[in-house]
Amino acid sequence: MTRIAIIGGHGKVALELSRILSAEGMDVTSFIRNPAHREDVAATGAAPVVLDVEHSTTAEIAEALRDHDAVVWSAGAGGGSPERTYAVDRDAAIRSMDAAAQAGVGRYIMVSYLGAGPDHGVPEDNSFFAYAEAKSAADAYLRGTDLEWTILGPGALTDGPGNGLIEVNPAEGSGGGETARANVALVAAAVLGLPSTAGRTIDFRDGTLPLAAALAPVS
Repeated sequence: MTRIAIIGGHGKVALELSRILSAEGMDVTSFIRNPAHREDVAATGAAPVVLDVEHSTTAEIAEALRDHDAVVWSAGAGGGSPERTYAVDRDAAIRSMDAAAQAGVGRYIMVSYLGAGPDHGVPEDNSFFAYAEAKSAADAYLRGTDLEWTILGPGALTDGPGNGLIEVNPAEGSGGGETARANVALVAAAVLGLPSTAGRTIDFRDGTLPLAAALAPVS
């Protein structure tokens, strides 16, 4: 049975991903910081495990990831202080990548955002700046590893229905970039089963293309 580890397991995307993967017969371990979230996670079919990645060492994360086939990073500080944003979205994320390598987990899926990167364009006095900088650093580090990585860049997240229809690599200035969290979960589940997506950064938003067509290898 395929074993998937999800870091940040109580987020809306992660909960939906757990439901999808569990329904597909996969063995899902969902790592959470707050023990009070165990029941919510267990209800999706995943096994909840308390692991505070912000304060865990690389070795501790590696031990938790051992014997899994893939890891999905869907954690985040969720705003607040820039210090905590860097601590979670950059530093803990990078430790999880090193941990995956140490644990022999080759496949790594990073949930990032549409527009992430060194040219994100967010001004320093914007409250989003620390997050943009943290994600840029984490994504760049991941690209430099030997992991079989895929970076997902969804547009602005909404609670709309997940219909499995997306647009990949939307052109800049082409309008809104909203993406249903349920569609992000569907994309994450799909790329886990598509080795051809390794080494790709997939920017997307809600659209009209079915997942199979949207995620087909780039010719």
